Amino acid sequence: MRAGRRHATWMAALGLGALVLLGTAQGMRSAADHKPATKVATGDPAERVESLMARMSLADKTGQMVQAERAGVTPSQVTEYRLGSVLSGGGSAPADNSPAGWADMYDDYQRGALATPLQIPILYGIDAVHGNNNVYGSTIFPHNIGLGATRNTELAERIGTATAEEVTGAGLDWTFAPCLCVARDDRWGRTYESFGENPEIAVQMTSVIDGLQRGPAAIMATAKHYVGDGGTTGGDDQGDTELSEADLRAIHLPPFKAAVDRGVGAVMISFSSWNGVKMHAGKYLITDVLKGELGFTGFTVSDWAAVDQLDGRPGFTQDEIVTAVNAGLDMLMVPENWETFLGYLRGAVESKQIPMSRIDDAVRRILTKKVELGLFERPFADRGYAGTVGNAAHRALARQAVRESQVLLKNDDDVLPLAKTGGKIFVAGKNADDIGNQSGGWTLTWQGASGDTVPGTTILQGIRDVAGDSTKVTYDRFGNGVDKTYRAAVAVIGETPYAEGEGDRPDGLALDDEDRQVLARLESAGLPVIVVLVSGRPLDVASQVDDWAALVAAWLPGSEGAGVADVLFGDYAPTGRLPVTWPRTADQQPVNGGEGLYAYGYGLSYAERPPDTAPPSAPGTPIATASSLRWMASTDPGGSGVDGYDIFRNGTLIGARSGLSSPIGALTPGVRYEFTVVARDKAGNRSAPSTPLVITVPIAGGCKARHGPCVAT
Repeated sequence: MRAGRRHATWMAALGLGALVLLGTAQGMRSAADHKPATKVATGDPAERVESLMARMSLADKTGQMVQAERAGVTPSQVTEYRLGSVLSGGGSAPADNSPAGWADMYDDYQRGALATPLQIPILYGIDAVHGNNNVYGSTIFPHNIGLGATRNTELAERIGTATAEEVTGAGLDWTFAPCLCVARDDRWGRTYESFGENPEIAVQMTSVIDGLQRGPAAIMATAKHYVGDGGTTGGDDQGDTELSEADLRAIHLPPFKAAVDRGVGAVMISFSSWNGVKMHAGKYLITDVLKGELGFTGFTVSDWAAVDQLDGRPGFTQDEIVTAVNAGLDMLMVPENWETFLGYLRGAVESKQIPMSRIDDAVRRILTKKVELGLFERPFADRGYAGTVGNAAHRALARQAVRESQVLLKNDDDVLPLAKTGGKIFVAGKNADDIGNQSGGWTLTWQGASGDTVPGTTILQGIRDVAGDSTKVTYDRFGNGVDKTYRAAVAVIGETPYAEGEGDRPDGLALDDEDRQVLARLESAGLPVIVVLVSGRPLDVASQVDDWAALVAAWLPGSEGAGVADVLFGDYAPTGRLPVTWPRTADQQPVNGGEGLYAYGYGLSYAERPPDTAPPSAPGTPIATASSLRWMASTDPGGSGVDGYDIFRNGTLIGARSGLSSPIGALTPGVRYEFTVVARDKAGNRSAPSTPLVITVPIAGGCKARHGPCVAT
């Protein structure tokens, strides 16, 4: 049984990872309800840490090295055992899963830490891996594989900044992200957590660390999972990476070097093995390479109960703890049975199986990050950022990330972009109207879930919104009712949510029966079929793709599905490029850089078209009701699409609307009014004015009006 499954009642988070690029974050935390701790002198961080360590007992030090899961520890136990950290596994949330609920919980644990004699605050760790995906209402960004398709390092940094703001807004200070694994076998269930198969992409995208760790809302990041977890034989989660040291260094080490160079605060050690040796026992790679050769000055953290895997039997032993700590583990993630673990850790120090110098090194690293993070001065939640959680600016950023992540793989006869003018479009598939499916795993819960799980916009709603009123959009999940009266069919298909372990697909990556049946119905109607593939990795589609007019890899876009529609309708031309090789057959795995169906780096865009200089048609003559004007929609022969309407009264612009109505406003009796409407398209062209509506409100009784009813003031 894989670690974490026996803790299902906690919705355990098996593969937590933390990447911390941290500068001193002044002003981050709130000092409410607590004066700054006086046990740590002001001044140089190193001097402050040494001053504090000189007063620490063995119990103080070993407590700092243990991280317990919130479902198994109380604030009073944090006080009693002097614990250094608490975490939430995937889906482990307070009863009030809101920013305020999280901040209240955080402050309760922090009060427990500050009740200890030395008043050392805790760090609170969470897997904020594509936004603050633990807190309801947060912006859910595309998973890493989609960001890898953008190749946009500045975008990744901005997403890091936005995520830090939303994490801070919920009161927390440490994320187990980014994942810097280099995914070499798509059958691995964590492929979507990777930026791609090439270490160069992951190196570039470490810019997200700058976003997480710098700025007024800075939090601590974690580089995970060190090292080689994406290269296991057969894509087996927590399996064995069977590589020479030269290949390990060439493929899997470069992103961690880049993270260290950026000042990442923490590094999470991988569950996986290297040539048969568990990474949590790998002193050479942890101490000699990471801390020595690469010069990492932050602290290492174990993965979820991973130390318990070292001897292959359930239950912690003192020998396992000795092996892990002496290998270079600084903080130990012990979601349950942490009291037993702590007793063994102290016993190992007292029996000199672990030298005090190793303990001091670990504690010094942990305390240094707490000082740099400003926790001693501002230990409580900074609630000033609560308003950033899911705000319009972050959702706009996520929508842009979705646009840039789309990879156009096929586009026969330039069927894309779809025109917005006239006719009908049929949409089908289980992933068209399911925000849970498009968000994937690590969304509110560990494995994620289908359905209306988080606020946002589904791909179907995005299609309806972007297409506008000029195109009729019909949806049936199973493709029932499609016929030749539609000008195109869009099939939004692919995977449903999963995370590590549950997501491994050793038997291949074929489409499921429902997807194949939907495609058969659409194809039988004789329409151009546009396939939008929502998935965390390439799927086996080579035998079917010849039947499709277009194929778009949408990856796992998150909460802002309208970004997919923006590309389908040409508001944004596709710029994404494959971050992985797309296999031609299932038995090609692993296929990195090989002769696949689509090569690494492949991606089409839209053909160059002459500029749109054709104005939209004139809107229909306005009709007046008691409170508003309404008119018939324009069409746009130039193809860029109608962008909205300007409303004029007596030749003066009085409003602009995206829809087909506008408030009429107050009218003065006895005055003649002439209303006209002008359409504009996205290229800036403007239509001729509509036929005017003329209204005169009577002074006393009667009514004079043309093209509409009497309108009262």
